[in-house]
Amino acid sequence: MDTKEILKKVRKIEIKTRRLSDHIFGGEYHSSFKGRGMTFSEVRQYQFGDDVRAIDWNVTARYNEPYVKVFEEERELTMMLMADVSGSELFGTSNQFKRETITEIAATLAFSATQNNDKVGLILFSDDIELFIPPKKGKSHVLRIIRELIEFQPKSKKTNIAVALKFLSSVMKKRAIVFLLSDFMDDDYEKTLKIAGKKHDLTGIRIYDKHDEEIPNLGMVPMLDAETGSVQLINTSSKSIRKNYKTNALRLSNYFTNMFKRSGAGTVNVRVDEGYVKKLLGYFKHKGR
Repeated sequence: MDTKEILKKVRKIEIKTRRLSDHIFGGEYHSSFKGRGMTFSEVRQYQFGDDVRAIDWNVTARYNEPYVKVFEEERELTMMLMADVSGSELFGTSNQFKRETITEIAATLAFSATQNNDKVGLILFSDDIELFIPPKKGKSHVLRIIRELIEFQPKSKKTNIAVALKFLSSVMKKRAIVFLLSDFMDDDYEKTLKIAGKKHDLTGIRIYDKHDEEIPNLGMVPMLDAETGSVQLINTSSKSIRKNYKTNALRLSNYFTNMFKRSGAGTVNVRVDEGYVKKLLGYFKHKGR
């Protein structure tokens, strides 16, 4: 992909996702993720309905009329986006690949954070850390993140979520809002997830294709394992093969849901052909409550 084509793609994603973050997600994001606490701002005269517990008795005594302390939310937060760039993300039987959906969701979240003056960082991972962009503010920084999500070519096609979570815990010393975007075709990440879940406000966004969960009856079909590169001839007419495929998919899906729940982290499931706007909006509203 040449530079012109990449910039065109970045611009297209920016237009679509900025509109979503400006008109839909910005406010929901703000109310869902709180700042570090409240800081003192000023004192003002007491008004009917003010909380009497906020009365500043020293100022009240000095001026002989009630004054209250005004506090503001200490807003500045850091968002870390963790995107799976392994081989299985380059799969899709609908109108786009899983990786394209990951890019769009990540861009929407990044613009929502920028709108609230928060920092945004990026971790791209396979079974290793492929790229780390430290958190920064600003539109140009978000556009760089989108460009990397579009054009980055990973060295490995395999997946190791535990490695990614371990890296997150080592580089992010302070609490952050973390979105882990993957198809979660992996297991054995319970221990590192618990550590990250205690330290950060963590959400797993599972992006999957309908044929990740079951294969249609198409007879003998050559199937490529995108993470190992091996091709096998599979008899999709076999009920037992289709059943085993579905059982394994369900096992990984349940593992994702259960492990995140146990770790106190949130989950969102997004099927590529169903869209993500309602799913994310519903999650933000629930979290805000």
